[in-house]
Amino acid sequence: MRVLVSGGAGFIGSHLADALLADGHLVAVLDDLSTGHRQFVAPTAELIVADIASPAAASFVARWRPDALLHQAAHVSVRESIDDPRHDASVNVLGSVALLQACHIARVRHVLFASTGGAMYGAALTLPTPEAEPATPASPYGCAKLAVEGYLGYFSRLHGMRSCALRYANVYGPRQSPHGEAGVVAIFADRYLRGEIPTIHGDGSQTRDYVHVDDIVRAVLGAFRAQIVGVFNVGTGVETSVREISEHVRAAAGAATGARHGPEKPGDAARSCLDASALRRGIGWEPRMSLAAGLAQTVAWFRANRL
Repeated sequence: MRVLVSGGAGFIGSHLADALLADGHLVAVLDDLSTGHRQFVAPTAELIVADIASPAAASFVARWRPDALLHQAAHVSVRESIDDPRHDASVNVLGSVALLQACHIARVRHVLFASTGGAMYGAALTLPTPEAEPATPASPYGCAKLAVEGYLGYFSRLHGMRSCALRYANVYGPRQSPHGEAGVVAIFADRYLRGEIPTIHGDGSQTRDYVHVDDIVRAVLGAFRAQIVGVFNVGTGVETSVREISEHVRAAAGAATGARHGPEKPGDAARSCLDASALRRGIGWEPRMSLAAGLAQTVAWFRANRL
């Protein structure tokens, strides 16, 4: 099949593109390289350097006519979305709608969208949180992801575009950027390996559901092959505190000094973890990478590769 991966020069998208190529698909990567890296794109994939909302992107989709879109491109900083919600919406909502419209015109029949679980449910009453929990995003980033899920429903109902939104938990692994505020595992690995002291916001008791990028790739490819439709969580169902993550990464990096503590982030959820049983029933997916093994592998990658 001909598969277009938006954001395919980034963290998750580049892993997906590699896996699709290994499966024998023809792959094109659409990325403006604002946060992605050209070296993450395999030579056998076609790279189109363009904004997802641009005429150049729409022109390529019309010309290349992919069978499927794996839409991973996004502005990913929750904090920046709070500081500038208009910019966040311009990328994550308007850019997504422009790309979906281009795919509709080109008769793309299958779209898989990288949504969010960590930012979708707010202060959820049920943990692990299922998809039936009301979506109450506490950030413009989460609002934008929910809006795009709505647009996917529209294109599906009115135009027959098969769509699946996968709500990722907190993804970590090789190639994740340590710059900015997203990706605490990458930030800790980078700081500890450089001999610097990272900062934990608050007391570090806040929990998240950490899922390795290899497990995300298996979930997306499983959903792609099965052509399932709907909204599905992708997570481990296990809560781990930021303080525990810091200590695991510090030990793997061989750093002597632990993190310092700084002020809490306003609006930071105290707890978050996802119930992925619907995806398990749908395609038989289960997370395979243990947190200990995944953190050790990630630190080893950062030791060998500095971003």
